[in-house]
Amino acid sequence: MQKTSDINVVETRRLPSPAELLAAEPKTEAQAEFIARTREEIQRLLFSADKRFLLIVGPCSIHDTAAGAEYARRLAALAREVADRVLIVMRVYFEKPRTAIGWKGLIMDPRLDGSHDIAAGLLAARRFLREVLDLGLPTATELLDPITPQYIADLICWSAIGARTTESQTHRQMASGLSMPLGFKNSTDGTLAAAINAIKAGSQPQTFLGIDTDGRASAIVTRGNPYCHIVLRGGAKGPNYSAAHIAEAAAALAKAGLSRSILVDCSHDNSAKKPERQAEVLREITRQLIAADTAVMGAMVESNLLPGNQPFPQPREKLRYGVSITDGCIGWETTESLIRELHAALAPRFA
Repeated sequence: MQKTSDINVVETRRLPSPAELLAAEPKTEAQAEFIARTREEIQRLLFSADKRFLLIVGPCSIHDTAAGAEYARRLAALAREVADRVLIVMRVYFEKPRTAIGWKGLIMDPRLDGSHDIAAGLLAARRFLREVLDLGLPTATELLDPITPQYIADLICWSAIGARTTESQTHRQMASGLSMPLGFKNSTDGTLAAAINAIKAGSQPQTFLGIDTDGRASAIVTRGNPYCHIVLRGGAKGPNYSAAHIAEAAAALAKAGLSRSILVDCSHDNSAKKPERQAEVLREITRQLIAADTAVMGAMVESNLLPGNQPFPQPREKLRYGVSITDGCIGWETTESLIRELHAALAPRFA
């Protein structure tokens, strides 16, 4: 018989089921309680009268768990100092969307050598998330592959759907079943319609194809995620964090019958992809927050131990420690100074 399927498939590697991986690397009761409590805090901050500022900060991506752990230890100590005005959540990003080709993240290629040992990547991701949580530091990630949440979502406090996938029906359906607050980014062209439609879809019951915890193909039926919101990241026409842009986004959300909860991504097109300009963006939205009523509830910042980024691929032994291999980041010294500045600037809100 003429072959009509798997013509271009070279190999199929069996992965552990989600249940098997969760049993091999289980969360503790203390971790579960911390995740649930932090999710509730983020929900209150985004959708109620909590005046604290939500700051999601950390490496563009985790490629070296040792450097990531050092960053997490520093951030956890600083987070405790500013917790009265700023709720800090660490970016723990394991999946990277690609316009064409490139490294797709720790889960897909944990050894950074093209071997694509996904089973090892999933295990490394769970172990790293647990390490961060044990520091008392909430976790945030972008969920890209719709199967990934079955393996790691129980360890995530906040998640994002990126600009490239906000329009995807698959990701909107996935969002409807997730258990944490979730931000949809505006489209890469800067328009808001796709993100607003995504919030509507994600908040509604959905039925779609997926896998259960035993890895079996299943029809997934959800009740909808009521804690979806928008993330402004700029676009092809430039940034969208000015007071006028924020007011426009808030009006569009209200017109759609949605909560006026806005997070600003200080990176990407809002900083013209120049990491050092993230500080300018954060200062401006902080100024808006203090000066007048605004729908901005928080921000995202890409930060690492050392500033900038480095070319990749290259031999792993030649990589500089603590430097991003994806988007450029600000370094730790700048990060610490900026967070302390933010904390001080927010004082009038708590007077």
